[in-house]
Amino acid sequence: MGRACGPPGMVYDSAMELSAAERHDLAYAKSLLEHPGLAARLAGMLGTPIEKGFALLPRSWGRSVVQVAHAALMKASEAALYTLKDRPGVAASSRWHKLGVAATGAAGGLFGVAGLAVELPISTTLMLRSVADIARSEGEAMDEATRVACIEVFALGGPTQADDPLESGYFAIRAALATTVTEAGKHLAAKKLAVEGAPVLVRVVAAVAKRFGVQVTEKLAAQSIPAIGAVGGAAINTLFISHFQDMARGHFIVRRLERRYGAEAVREWYRDLPAARGLSQPPLSRD
Repeated sequence: MGRACGPPGMVYDSAMELSAAERHDLAYAKSLLEHPGLAARLAGMLGTPIEKGFALLPRSWGRSVVQVAHAALMKASEAALYTLKDRPGVAASSRWHKLGVAATGAAGGLFGVAGLAVELPISTTLMLRSVADIARSEGEAMDEATRVACIEVFALGGPTQADDPLESGYFAIRAALATTVTEAGKHLAAKKLAVEGAPVLVRVVAAVAKRFGVQVTEKLAAQSIPAIGAVGGAAINTLFISHFQDMARGHFIVRRLERRYGAEAVREWYRDLPAARGLSQPPLSRD
């Protein structure tokens, strides 16, 4: 079999080389997953730094937001992940999910922080449903591994306010999640939440909730800026779901390629691609 040069320092059989369409897919995925973070996108939409909103949040809110985020993810996983038909390759319906989340944002914008405990579980369920829909469109079967990968999406997405820059890249977050999921399982088992250790999905929710909570707080900070109101709440929620839809599309493109070429090869190709912006969404390449 012929051989061809892959990423620097590695050589692959020519049969393992990405096609031009797949390379475009991977470049597009990287453009979504690495740029920019939710806070930057919110600031760009509002035309003002969201730090102004952080100053308006109740001081005690930071202690409870992770609990609210955790509860929202658990409710969403029960409502969204077990009702989607197992039809890999079916096109996703992202627009309808955006409309639903915009409506909950409009309601939430009227009540601000006080309405989050009601609004977040609904919007998170719609977002998770959209994430699963995107996963399915990238060829994922609706099995337990895919459900876990769908929850992981809520930990992705550029740097957050609490990130260590060295741990905020896509593969760094995935590696950290794998470690944290194991630790979460031990923690939950110690608290006797499961007789023989927690189910994997429960562990993933526990691991993801903290990072998702940071992004929920960024959303809340944006909603707390004066004069946002219902229209602003709808716009912020539309950007919120757009952010996670982008993360889902990038994540499941990477997973699609990993199924074909293996995780190590895809990680090397991803690393050596330029971190470009503004690439158009490629056609699905599953030849």
